[in-house]
Amino acid sequence: MSKAFTREDDSADDELEPPGQLPAGVKNYITPDGYRKLKEELDQLWKIERPALVKTVSWAASNGDRSENGDYIYGKKRLREIDRRVRFLRKRLDQAEVVDPTQRGKCEQVFFGATVTVCGSDGCESAYRIVGVDEADAGNGLISWVSPLARALLKLREGEVATLHTPSGIHELEILSVRYGDGFERRQRA
Repeated sequence: MSKAFTREDDSADDELEPPGQLPAGVKNYITPDGYRKLKEELDQLWKIERPALVKTVSWAASNGDRSENGDYIYGKKRLREIDRRVRFLRKRLDQAEVVDPTQRGKCEQVFFGATVTVCGSDGCESAYRIVGVDEADAGNGLISWVSPLARALLKLREGEVATLHTPSGIHELEILSVRYGDGFERRQRA
């Protein structure tokens, strides 16, 4: 029998959630901007995408045979994806502890929310902002506060050297500046 006519059981998909990336028992710190973005995504999914999709699935179901109805099959699958993401976002927002980095003022020590400019032993300067796990984007310089790089930088001050252990060896990064507030721009200079 062709696999095209067998029903795959995707009930197991309903129980899976996106990986948490948070160690057990650790608080879910997040910046106000990160919290706002998660809330906007939740509102978009719950108030706009899901109701429109429910209408489509209802219409497709009224057309009769559901076994070969692409709108119905895809719609139900997408509905499960949206519901899974909504559950995840609600859980994350409930657990979130919003930390406003602008409240730190002129602090020279690296804490959550800091924008840190470092210089590697090769003379290359890079800027990183330490953010929550849900807003991390390493390619744009936004690193999670639980990442190895952020852990190496935390609690150090301007002028101090961070030691970062990587699979390729040990790297030393001199902290050139620490600032708090908005306006993070990804910088990398050789």
